[in-house]
Amino acid sequence: MKKIYMYTDGACKGNPGAGGYACILVYGGREKVLSGGEAETTNNRMELSAVIAGLSALKEPCEVEICSDSKYIVSAINEGWLRSWVKNNWKKSDKKPVLNVDLWQKYIEVSAKHTLKFVWVRGHNGHAYNERCDEIAVAEAEKFTK
Repeated sequence: MKKIYMYTDGACKGNPGAGGYACILVYGGREKVLSGGEAETTNNRMELSAVIAGLSALKEPCEVEICSDSKYIVSAINEGWLRSWVKNNWKKSDKKPVLNVDLWQKYIEVSAKHTLKFVWVRGHNGHAYNERCDEIAVAEAEKFTK
């Protein structure tokens, strides 16, 4: 199974507002950059869109280490929130509806064949790939503000 390193970030001009996301996939010394955005979105949607874009680009089952500065995503996976949300019919522990269900369902679909490890990195703290993803995501968001 191939070992892929994935670095992701999302950005939003206002929250909600114009948003962008970026993902950098690294394998065998090569990089693939994926990015996009939306005119009206939230930061969490863009963070999750980056992960989905990266996983969707993989053509075969892989071992993927995903580095993100999004506590929302990393905690949802590592602390079992997502499993609980699914089990509780997309309700949080406070019985309120889970946000971004459409994207979480897409994440479940595109992640199923992979072995994943999520690692949280502090944003804007000098992590080279995180900084690059942030720059790309911000540039994507700015496309919608002109």
